[in-house]
Amino acid sequence: MALDKFHLTKKGDEWRLDKSGTNRARVKAPTKTEAMQKMQDYMKTNEESVRNHKENGRIQEERTYPRSKDPRGSKG
Repeated sequence: MALDKFHLTKKGDEWRLDKSGTNRARVKAPTKTEAMQKMQDYMKTNEESVRNHKENGRIQEERTYPRSKDPRGSKG
């Protein structure tokens, strides 16, 4: 089964975690650090793939939650 994809992006004055294809934020925070902490808490009960974006919108990294679901099996 394919993992759902989420994006952590900056929209206006806040960072948001949105599921691909939707506009409903699962997480909202004023800073990226706080948003990432909330995202990690949210992902404790979900099996998803998250693309973390830079402030300019470019993808910084992609993480799979939990790590055991990473299809590439890479260490990093």
